[in-house]
Amino acid sequence: MALCVAKIEYVIHEIELKRKPPGLLAVSPKATVPVLVLPDGTVWQESLDIMRWALSLNDPHNWLGEADSTEARFLLERNDGLFKHHLDRYKYATRHPEADPFDARDQAVLALINPLNERLCAQPFIGGQKPTLQDIAIFPFVRQFAGVDPLWFEQQMSVRVRQWLSYWVGSDLFKAIMKKDSHGTDLKQGTAIKS
Repeated sequence: MALCVAKIEYVIHEIELKRKPPGLLAVSPKATVPVLVLPDGTVWQESLDIMRWALSLNDPHNWLGEADSTEARFLLERNDGLFKHHLDRYKYATRHPEADPFDARDQAVLALINPLNERLCAQPFIGGQKPTLQDIAIFPFVRQFAGVDPLWFEQQMSVRVRQWLSYWVGSDLFKAIMKKDSHGTDLKQGTAIKS
């Protein structure tokens, strides 16, 4: 979304993570996606780094405005750390037989959803009255969390969190960038990006 808002042209390469192509391995030893390769050879391998880079070039909505506040850093760290850890154990329970998926779900709520709800009870977006980088960085993971058991999410999550997620998922920007492959799978979940 940040690349689109910043009006940066890019080419998306669909990646099947079970068969990582040599080109991906050559530019990214850790071989995870997304990967952004710039014309000068610079490689960005983290979503947040890609977003910050793109918005540093063109940030028409001032998404970087509150991105370095203490609260923003706290939620981004929680999202990238504890929440993702528990989300993996909830969403991919068969890959983590050592973990109880329902306990992982509860821990994910404690790690991020509850602090997110506190923020959203006081304002419409994480950073205040307008969207910021942390909204863009965090909502895709909350979307994944909600998608594991949509009925449970609808029944158990606060109205504020559900409204916030619905705003982003229903946005024209999100719809424009989330293309489906021939199997109905979101391409953005398994892609490497090259400028």
